[in-house]
Amino acid sequence: MFTKTTYRTLPVMLVLLLATIFAGPSFADASSEDEAFLPNTGFQLENGVTEPVYSYEDAIRETIYVESSLDSDKGGERDRIAVDIIRPKETEDDLQVPVIMDASPYYESLGRGNESEIKDPDGDGINEKFPLFYDNYFVPRGYAVVQVDMVGTNNSDGCPTTGGHEETESAKTVIEWLNGKGTAWNEDGEEIEADWTTGKTGMIGKSYDGTIANGVAATGVEGLETIVPIGAISSWYDYYRYGGIPFYRNGPSGLSRTVTSSDSIAECATVREEIRANADDETGDYNAFWDERNFVKDASNVDASVFVIHGLNDYNVKANHFSNWWEKLAKNDVPRKLWLTKTGHVDPFDFRRAEWVNTLHKWFDHWLLGIENGIMDEPRVDIERAADEWETYASWPLEGSKSVKVKLGPAKDGLPGTLTTTAVRGNYSQTFTDDPEQTEQEMVEDNRTAKENRLMFLSPELNEDVTLSGVPEFDIRARVDQKDTNLTAMIVDYGTDERVHHRNRGEGVRTLDTESCWGKSTDVDDACYKETEKTTHVAPYEIVTHGWLDAQNWKGLSRTSILKPNKNYRFQWDTLPEDYVFKKGHRIGIVLAGSDDRWLMTDDTRATFDVSLGQSNVKLPIVGGKKAFEQAMGW
Repeated sequence: MFTKTTYRTLPVMLVLLLATIFAGPSFADASSEDEAFLPNTGFQLENGVTEPVYSYEDAIRETIYVESSLDSDKGGERDRIAVDIIRPKETEDDLQVPVIMDASPYYESLGRGNESEIKDPDGDGINEKFPLFYDNYFVPRGYAVVQVDMVGTNNSDGCPTTGGHEETESAKTVIEWLNGKGTAWNEDGEEIEADWTTGKTGMIGKSYDGTIANGVAATGVEGLETIVPIGAISSWYDYYRYGGIPFYRNGPSGLSRTVTSSDSIAECATVREEIRANADDETGDYNAFWDERNFVKDASNVDASVFVIHGLNDYNVKANHFSNWWEKLAKNDVPRKLWLTKTGHVDPFDFRRAEWVNTLHKWFDHWLLGIENGIMDEPRVDIERAADEWETYASWPLEGSKSVKVKLGPAKDGLPGTLTTTAVRGNYSQTFTDDPEQTEQEMVEDNRTAKENRLMFLSPELNEDVTLSGVPEFDIRARVDQKDTNLTAMIVDYGTDERVHHRNRGEGVRTLDTESCWGKSTDVDDACYKETEKTTHVAPYEIVTHGWLDAQNWKGLSRTSILKPNKNYRFQWDTLPEDYVFKKGHRIGIVLAGSDDRWLMTDDTRATFDVSLGQSNVKLPIVGGKKAFEQAMGW
C-alpha cells in the first residue's frame, strides 16, 4: 500500500525513443529485481512490474459511440453504444496500449464501488470522472481504460434485457471495434478508428459488470485476452431461482427498469413486459429465456484467461455461480485463478486491498503486456479461513476431497437424529410439517430439541478438524401429503467461535474514515478511497451452506411434475458450494425443513413430509474422504 505514486525521472519521450530504436522480445522476462526499460514495448519495469511513466493529468479523455448490430428498443435504428476512454497522451503518436475494460449498467445512477462513483457526479452532462481506481493506477503504466455503458443504460441507445444477448453483444461490439471491426464516431460526429491500441483487452468488474465479462468471454470474441469477474453471475436462472423456486417476483423485468437510461424508461416498457412474461415466475422452471442467459453452457468457447473472485457467503450472487463456471473452465483447461473470501458480495479492493492491487497488476501485466512475472506459477487458489487469514492451494475443490455418503440416523427421546456412514437398519421414518412462517433462526437453533417443523441430525463432537470442499448433495426419500411444497436443506457448524460477520450490513466489512490512494489524481478524479476492515462476531453456530428445491421439480428444473399425495418420491438437489473447516470440538448439523422465507418465495400448502431415513443420505465432499471423516467422528 502507498499513499501516492512517484513518477520515474526518465523522461517519457526518451522511453518512447528507446522503444522505437531498439528491437526487443514480444514477451518480456520480468524476473529481474532491477529497474529496466524493455525495448519495443512502451513500458518500464521495476521489481518485475510496470512503472508509472505516463502522465495521468495529460491523458486523453474521450467519449465515442460504437455502432452495434442491435435494435433492442425496436425503433428501427441500430443501437449506438457509448464508451468513455482514457489513454496516455503518447497514443496520439506511435504508442499502442492494451485496454482494461469495465462494461457496466450502473454508471448513471447506482454507481460503482463502495463509494458509488458515477461518470457525471455534478450532473452537467459531461462525463468527467472515471469510476474506480483502474484509470488512476493503470493509465500511467501504459494502459487504456475503457468504460462501456451497457446497451440501454446511461448514454447508450436501446433497452436492457437483463442478461440477454443484447447486453453481451453491446460490450463485444466495442472489443471488435478496438480490433478494427465496425464503425464508431466521436462527439463531433466524426468517424474514428482505434489505431492507438494493441487490440488486447482485459475485462473486469464486480456483479453485473463481471457478469457481462463472463458473457463476452463465452462468445470467444477475438481480442479478449483475460477477464476478472468479481462476484459475477454465470447463469441468470441461478440468480433469480434455486431448484425451481423464485427468490422474488418480477426480478428480471424490475432490474431492467432500474438500470434503464433515465431518458428511455417509457420507450422500454414493452421490452420489460416481454421479459416479465418470458421469465415465467408462475412455475419457476428453466426455459429458453433462461437458456439464453446461461453462460456456463458456452464455457467451451472461452479463449481468455479467467481470474475469479467470489464470496463464499455471497447471498446476492450466490456461490454456485463461481463453482459451476469454474468446473467448466477446468474441464476446458482455461488458464485460471481463484480467490474465495469469507465475506458476502464484496469487492477485493475492500476485503484485501494491497494484495489485490498487487495481484491484479501482475495479472494484467502478464496477460495484456506479455510480461513473464511468475503470476501463473503461483498457487492457483487463495481461500480465506478466518478474518484476513488466507491459505493457498493448487486447485479447487481441494486435492483429496472425496464424496462421503452420510446416512441419517433416527432421533430418540426427543434428541436430534444422528449421522452415520453405515447402513440405517430398520424402516425408520420421521416427519416434519412445513411452516412458511418459521424463521431460519428457528430452523437451526435449539439443536438438542425436537421440533415439528424441522428435522435435525447432529454429529458427535469432532475429535479432529474436518474440511468440507466442494458441493454437498442431498438425496431424500419422502412422502408428501400435498401436490406441491418446498424443501430446504442446511449444513450447520455448531460450536462457539469468532467468525466473519457476513450477515451484517457490510457483509463482512465496515467502511472507515481514513483513505489510501492507488495511482495518480486530478482535481476531478482522485485515486483515494476510504479504507475498510473486516467485521467479526462471536456466535454459537454458523450456517455453512443452504440448498433449496421446489418439490414439483423433482424430475428436473425444466419441467413441473405435480406430486401425488402420499406417494414415495426421491428428491435430489445440491446445496451451495463451500470450503469450510469444522473445528475440533464442534458438531456438524444437517437440517431439513420446508419453506425458507428469508431467501425464497414460500409455499403455503403446509405440507407434511414423511422422510425415510434408511433410503436418504447426504454426500459431503470431505478432504481425506471417508477415512478422515470417520476418524474425526471417533468411529
